[in-house]
Amino acid sequence: MSLLLAAESEGGGLEFPSLTQLVEWPDIIDPIGFNKIALIHVLSVVVPALIFFLASRQKSLVPSGVRTIAEGTIEFVEKQIIMQAIGPDGMKYLPVLLSYFLFVFFGNITEVIPFFQMPANARIAGPIVLALISWAMYIGIGVKNHGMGYFKEVLFPPGVPPALYILVTPIELLSNFILRPFSHAVRLFANMLAGHILLVTFGVLSITVAGMAIGWIWLEVFTFGGLVAFTAFEMFVSLIQAFVFTILAAVYIGGSLHPAH
Repeated sequence: MSLLLAAESEGGGLEFPSLTQLVEWPDIIDPIGFNKIALIHVLSVVVPALIFFLASRQKSLVPSGVRTIAEGTIEFVEKQIIMQAIGPDGMKYLPVLLSYFLFVFFGNITEVIPFFQMPANARIAGPIVLALISWAMYIGIGVKNHGMGYFKEVLFPPGVPPALYILVTPIELLSNFILRPFSHAVRLFANMLAGHILLVTFGVLSITVAGMAIGWIWLEVFTFGGLVAFTAFEMFVSLIQAFVFTILAAVYIGGSLHPAH
């Protein structure tokens, strides 16, 4: 728990933990460097797989329980991500986009789960790997559907006056083939890290104020209320960031299928 990392100061209060203490964890399995972040990533694979396995075991026509969750998640990704960002020809990418959404969501939501209380995506390694996979798909799908001429279509978009290519082409090269995976990853990483720091801040404040004189009870109401509010907000952010990361991946796939647009 991050709050337990706050050390007692000489005055008897609590110090804010350093940023290193908030995001680095000791190894659970020492020889291979398996720590809490690695455990969350493993669970982010195992838990969705278990949900869909249990859902597949139900044979009734009317879904219930875990099957309702599984089918609702699939429908959400289909209608709110694929159809909005790609269109009907994007349905063949449902498995990978559904995997993105669930992996990122479960890696985020551990921020508000006791014992974990840390979003795995507040470490840059996970988001950058996912973003690089998305970037490789963006290029691979484009080349598969349009051949090597795909690069020409992206770098020299039709309808642009030839004189402007000297400005447009370097911008397209940077934005599409160099900076894209980093901006994709940093958006997720920065949001989850900021939320984690915010929760720890209000948690430490709440603990500190609780040890003060009774006259400070109004401040405890404020700090604890803020902690509860931001915890609820971070649950929402965990879902939104999973949605944003996945829909951007879908937009990149759509751009590979239809580069002229």
